[in-house]
Amino acid sequence: MTETQAREEICRVGKSLFERGYVHATAGNISVRLDDGFLITPTDACLGFLDPARLARLDANAQQLSGDRASKTIALHAHIYGAAGRLDANTRCVIHTHSTHCVALSLQAAGTELLPPITPYFVMKVGHVPLIPYHRPGDPDAAALVAQTITRYGERGTPIRAVMLERLGPNVWHDSPAAAMAVLEELEETARLMVLSHPLPQPLNDIQIDQLRQTFGAHW
Repeated sequence: MTETQAREEICRVGKSLFERGYVHATAGNISVRLDDGFLITPTDACLGFLDPARLARLDANAQQLSGDRASKTIALHAHIYGAAGRLDANTRCVIHTHSTHCVALSLQAAGTELLPPITPYFVMKVGHVPLIPYHRPGDPDAAALVAQTITRYGERGTPIRAVMLERLGPNVWHDSPAAAMAVLEELEETARLMVLSHPLPQPLNDIQIDQLRQTFGAHW
């Protein structure tokens, strides 16, 4: 993907997320890792009305070169690219939102992960979603903790594509904006099912999860 294509795709995905209610107001951000740096949505920008020419362009050290002022979450995104990229060199896009049902679950969660494996597509397309304890937005300690978490899961053979920042929202990543958006969509839909289910659903059992591993290569 060229830089021009990346700019267009960030704006297309941002507009789609905004129009379907995955983001609101000026919450959320999207970045793409280029061969020689990064693109990221500007600080306090509405993802539904992005201008490709005004996206923040940064160098390989995350120092701004052009465009509107970069989102303060660039440090977190850079940590994700560093940690996830060591496990999958094709990691090219990070999306952060304040998606309603994910945040709602994080207000209630008692464990170390946001969701149990309640649907096959959550297991196949998203996988484990570690819950990161609350830090203020932009806190560098949160970025370091996310990177450590990605590394820890990777070392145990269960690479992840998402983390949940308690009270803030999910960060997801993949090889393109469209693929990262699909992870986010599946994650938010599973969170919605969990919030709406009374009594709470039972997770898939070990045999069912192993079938997903054997048939679809699920990392769980």
